[in-house]
Amino acid sequence: MTENFGALMRALRATRTEVRRVDAWGDHLGDVLAAGGRLLACGNGGSAAQAQHLTAELTGRFRTDRRPLSALPLHADTSATTAIGNDYGAGEVYARQVRAHGRPGDVLIALSTSGSSRNVLNAAAAAREAGLLAWALTGPAPNPLASICDDCVAVPAPDCATVQEVHLALVHALCARVDARLGVTAATTVETPA
Repeated sequence: MTENFGALMRALRATRTEVRRVDAWGDHLGDVLAAGGRLLACGNGGSAAQAQHLTAELTGRFRTDRRPLSALPLHADTSATTAIGNDYGAGEVYARQVRAHGRPGDVLIALSTSGSSRNVLNAAAAAREAGLLAWALTGPAPNPLASICDDCVAVPAPDCATVQEVHLALVHALCARVDARLGVTAATTVETPA
């Protein structure tokens, strides 16, 4: 266990240099969402879970109540995902949805620990073609996803689990900055039982 925490702490320290980039992303994304734009997010496996975590924080709330924001995790529509995979192949599962749901000025956040997942790469390419801004959260750079996106935060950790743990911290930092940009006052809230 000590080794896992040590790896995480090293990766977090190494990623601290990306704070300004994440703040800039949050400011831009806050402006896009305030103007009625949309965030699309995609990834595979644990990265899909991170994408869904991000979109849930925006459509629900992060720390404080605010209006819901338009954010879609592209893997969550199982009927579309399986139909597109069946009819067009796994590599098109996200790209086709980007073409369907994305509008110029919207944002795609693509998560991939390897930075080489074909369906995520295709989504980033489709986003750029459709006039969306494409950002990536990846593992170590250089990698293909970092190269194809408009901007990237690459976590310099060799272990996928550590990369995903840092991605969660980055997701929360991004949500906090979006809320700040929208003028939402930060407050600590605790979920109350129904």
